[in-house]
Amino acid sequence: MDLSNGSSGGGGGELHNNQFYQCEENKPLLGDTTEGNNNCKVAAGPCKRSLHHCGGGGMRYKLLHEGDIQVCVLKHPRTFLSKILTSKFLRRWEPHHLTLTDSSLSSATPTGYMETSLSYSSIEDLQLLAWDNAPKYCVQLSFPGGTVLLQAANSYLRDQWFHSLQWKKKIYKYRKVLTNPSRWDVVLKEIRALVDMALTSPLQDESIHQAPLHIISTLLAENSNLSTQDHENIIVAIAPLLENNHPPPDLCEFFCKHCRERPRSMVVIEVFTPVVQRILKHNMDFGKCPRLRLFTQEYILALNELNAGMEVVKKFVHSMHGPTGQCPHPRVLPNLVAVCLAAIYSCYEEFINSRDNSPSLKEIRNGCQQQNERKPPMPLRLLRAEPPTPPPLEILVELERNNNNTNAKRKVGPSGGDSEPNLIDCLLVSPAVNTLSIQLPAQADRVLGCFALILKMLSDYDDWRPALASLLQPIPFPKEALAHAKFTKELKYVIQRFAEDPRQEVHSCLLSVRSGKDGWFQLYSPGGVACDDDGELFASMVHILMGSCYKTKKFLLSLAENKLGPCMLLALRGNQTMVEILCLMLEYNIIENKDTQLQIISTLESTQVGLRMYEQLCDRQRELKELQRKGGPTRLTLPSKSTDADLARLLSSGSFGNLENLSLAFTNVTSACAEQLIKLPSLKQLNLWSTQFGDAGLRLLSEHLACLQVLNLCETPVTDAGLLSLSSMKSLCSLNMNSTKLTADTYEDLKAKLPNLKDVDVRYTEAW
Repeated sequence: MDLSNGSSGGGGGELHNNQFYQCEENKPLLGDTTEGNNNCKVAAGPCKRSLHHCGGGGMRYKLLHEGDIQVCVLKHPRTFLSKILTSKFLRRWEPHHLTLTDSSLSSATPTGYMETSLSYSSIEDLQLLAWDNAPKYCVQLSFPGGTVLLQAANSYLRDQWFHSLQWKKKIYKYRKVLTNPSRWDVVLKEIRALVDMALTSPLQDESIHQAPLHIISTLLAENSNLSTQDHENIIVAIAPLLENNHPPPDLCEFFCKHCRERPRSMVVIEVFTPVVQRILKHNMDFGKCPRLRLFTQEYILALNELNAGMEVVKKFVHSMHGPTGQCPHPRVLPNLVAVCLAAIYSCYEEFINSRDNSPSLKEIRNGCQQQNERKPPMPLRLLRAEPPTPPPLEILVELERNNNNTNAKRKVGPSGGDSEPNLIDCLLVSPAVNTLSIQLPAQADRVLGCFALILKMLSDYDDWRPALASLLQPIPFPKEALAHAKFTKELKYVIQRFAEDPRQEVHSCLLSVRSGKDGWFQLYSPGGVACDDDGELFASMVHILMGSCYKTKKFLLSLAENKLGPCMLLALRGNQTMVEILCLMLEYNIIENKDTQLQIISTLESTQVGLRMYEQLCDRQRELKELQRKGGPTRLTLPSKSTDADLARLLSSGSFGNLENLSLAFTNVTSACAEQLIKLPSLKQLNLWSTQFGDAGLRLLSEHLACLQVLNLCETPVTDAGLLSLSSMKSLCSLNMNSTKLTADTYEDLKAKLPNLKDVDVRYTEAW
């Protein structure tokens, strides 16, 4: 009987000879890093993935689970089958809505021919009918004592039914065969045949590869006493299925066990590496399948057990990023960070759960119901260091009175007397921090060190650093880890990379997410839980923040309220950044308390650099008083081509306390001149038309010139970043942003926040 496959282009019966999926050529990814591991060989032979090349283009079909079709059942002796099938007068056809379950073919209306379900085990043969005088578009199902004919509307639907039924029948057979295995050599052959069937099937559906993986994972879960060799043979056999599919949860558990027990096996590198790479590139949510994250974690720890150790892990991380400067896979970084955070948290899981009286993840998986019956082990020892009692402190402070040339000496003690608490007392005594010191088991300590080093590796990639800083900004580590000296040392490198990065979106993540919640800026300040360097990193963070857009009154006010003691302490030690901070606090009148002002002055005079900068501040203050003295012109226009230096020289030549209108149009001034402009107390109108005045200058103006009413920024290089800061200038009634990089969203935001704005020019911008 000659059967053909119609439009599908393949033969009837078994389709294993057709190849439908083209796989990548096998390339060892990390093999060169494992030299010297004599116990890495698999006894069954080289651990290489099978190659399945497509034999050519063929039809693809979606796996059917249900559908409408015509059914005819013929019960006959097998000797008369040919005569009946070629007859023109077949029996009647019945329409049915058939469902392809896991074990049988059943109808939504169990009447007539399909009164009872047709089990896949009872189907002896499955063929296509395609010869003269046969019914068109029919699939023949032979069972003992009869035949079921299924007639579709066209050849494509017929072939779709044929391949779907064939798949269901075969997967049902493999599920039964692999449920109760007897000989493992036979089981291995069946697994290879199952994998080959899935790879060569013309059906395109997620379940085509997932169903075999679930069958094999169930087999492994029910037979946990397999030998290591059997484990590795099975892993090698199913490797081709894992090239384009995530392993199911039970299989992840099996892989995790293999990574823990055989970390130096070549299976880990040659088979698990592409699986983990695919997980990191394509996984969208570890919360839906936490075992994928656990498998990735165990794989990385297995790499760390190789002779090359962290060098292998470093090569793996680099392979995930790629050789170019930009990683092409946006999910890799957040997935790697999620794995690292989960691994670090797991080191303290038992302690945290016992502290919070909540079940651990392991207990949840084991069905723990009642918390009050728990008696969890305590593998970690808690050591609390008693804070040392500071000795009584007595110092002499010289304070320079403003209106008196004599120096007054005052004795201050720890009690502070009748005045407010003296800040010098606080900053000269190192704050006693009540920290938690957790002694981890050796394995947990290795895990902590491994994933802390991975975070260091991630921070070395420029394109990953902004997203990494954002992910770590909320401090996603347990507080016990932040008290671990080795961990904070590794983490300090990451924070230093953030502080050194010139991009605002990176170093701004050093600050806390919201008010009242500590950020890296607070944790690494003197007295913070992670500070171990006497404030060097804190000073570096302040330097980069003050050198960017954070040179504002708001940032200085925050430092004065929360970190004035550490700033004064570092200034006493000669740190130039902190000396500049204290000078700016005095210059901008951030500190209102007179005693505190005098203590800051005393701190500045205690070092050579502080004394020099304080004298320069005094000179600037005298010049400012002269500049702001009432008098001088009310209107002033600088000649074209004037520079910042020309403006500074002009303003230092006399009094400009009455200056209300200043035109710098068509000059060569830049944002640097903002330092001079903010000294003009009466300025109400400012013309910067066709200058190089940019965003940095706008931010400074918005902090100090709250009374400005008219501002002309036509043809200046300002952008949304600077224009948004103008929302604090509530007195603005006229604003010219013609020919700038203003966008429509920023324009709408400014209109909403500037109630007095009446005259606006946005021509030749995106908002026009």
